[in-house]
Amino acid sequence: MKVRTLAVCLLFASACSAKEHDYQTATIVRVDSSACGTQEKASKSLAPELVCQEYVLQSFHVIFRIRRNEDRHPALLPIGETAQFRIAKGKLVVRVPELDRKEREYDVISIAPLENERPITASK
Repeated sequence: MKVRTLAVCLLFASACSAKEHDYQTATIVRVDSSACGTQEKASKSLAPELVCQEYVLQSFHVIFRIRRNEDRHPALLPIGETAQFRIAKGKLVVRVPELDRKEREYDVISIAPLENERPITASK
């Protein structure tokens, strides 16, 4: 009986100590369209180029340029909104609380330091 009680207490304690991932915050400043490959076709004619969205995320010290690694049904992220991100297994995992709380994986295209701690703004 004592062994079962101890096992249940340990299981409960480990479940309570599990915490949500540590996220950093960034602002989605810009979205650009860029060529990201060609669409495969059965014919040997010219294949049309695929266009992917590249987002610019600005955190407190770093600017990320990211691209969605799954092109089937990419969600459009709202420009000007705050996003939460973390790095996991070589990918940037992003979620936007205002859109939904779903995590999406992105490939990092480039990383640049924020120059002179001056924020960039979206061009009009």
